[in-house]
Amino acid sequence: MRGGMERRVVITACSAITPIGRSKAEILHHLVHGISGVKALREDGLLSPYIHSKVFGTVDYPIVYDFQRQHRKTMGPVAYYACQVAKEALESAGLDQEFVTSGRLGVAFGSTHGSPTVQRNIYKTFFGGSRTEFSSIGAVDYLKSMVHTTAVNITKMFGITGRVISSSTACTTSSQSIGYGYEAIKYGMQDAMICGGADEYDTTAVAVFDNLLACSTAFNDTPYLTPRPFDAKRDGLVVGEGAGAVLLEEYEFARKRGASILAEVIGFACNNNGGDLILPNLGGITETIRIGLREAKINAEEVDFISAHATGTKMGDVIESQAIYDVYGNLPGVVGLKSYMGHSMGSCGVIETIIALYLMEEGFIAPTLNLDEIDERCAMLNHVVSLRESPIRIAAIQNFAFGGVNTNLIIKKMP
Repeated sequence: MRGGMERRVVITACSAITPIGRSKAEILHHLVHGISGVKALREDGLLSPYIHSKVFGTVDYPIVYDFQRQHRKTMGPVAYYACQVAKEALESAGLDQEFVTSGRLGVAFGSTHGSPTVQRNIYKTFFGGSRTEFSSIGAVDYLKSMVHTTAVNITKMFGITGRVISSSTACTTSSQSIGYGYEAIKYGMQDAMICGGADEYDTTAVAVFDNLLACSTAFNDTPYLTPRPFDAKRDGLVVGEGAGAVLLEEYEFARKRGASILAEVIGFACNNNGGDLILPNLGGITETIRIGLREAKINAEEVDFISAHATGTKMGDVIESQAIYDVYGNLPGVVGLKSYMGHSMGSCGVIETIIALYLMEEGFIAPTLNLDEIDERCAMLNHVVSLRESPIRIAAIQNFAFGGVNTNLIIKKMP
């Protein structure tokens, strides 16, 4: 409540759709056995022939959706992903329908740019279609494609009447969503928030990063060998797809209803570099890390595990390594989880948070995949290069986005 005591916030449920599986068991299997979810880029006949990077973090297994038609009609692929993980998280949490529709539950959910596959069809019709085709474009097409389509389709499907926040800040989209949901509960604006992000399979995103010379191209014939965070042979990021949702609740509310508590969110930081919109900034990233620790009211040496943003770009990994070292030294274990599944864009923060929850529960740290020869400019960190049995009491999830947006989310294992 505003002006009153700050409230504790806990995570009580989660669900993910990732290139390395859906269930906790599937995801952990990939992490334990070093199995990549990066595959060959699918030819789409539009952009793929002109793209140099031919790899993608792909969700290549079927997903069964049992949504009613009244909900499906306003959903593009990205909203399907979002509603599925939200549905599973809400079902797992066991919230009753009265609470879900009471206004005490809100949504913080986003994507990079809505549904680009739906947008493509709209633009193709606008600029090359017949008059009849042009007239066929209606409100439903916009609802499928708009940037906040994930958040509002979730509210529609479940009758959620609380506040809606729909972040769209590229790589920090879902980490911002979790952070803003955490703040909404912490300061008494909501009692629970369903938070996360989603992005669908799309070659447009690959084309953008490919054009900026930021995509991996040297491993087109061996997709499982890229990306290579912190590795001397890394040559860029791999675009991916996926979705994730976490349910946040006020601690006393969750405890009284007997909810299973996965972890407590103890800190969140978000700032901007205030300058270049593309290049990472050491000062900005370092400050975000420091703010997160300050908000969590902990010292750097209390953090056991860092999920680094670590996209595999040549300078991004170096700058992040310097920032981590400046704050933490070489104490916490550092892992680049994108090495397993590529960069799932607007969903990466929540997926990496969910994986941190799994590792926290199981008591081990998975290694960074493809880290065969550590770049000497990144070598000062405590890189996890093989499976490490290690209790994780506090984990930090770092994400940084085009536009200079930085986030740091800190979670703590409940006793």
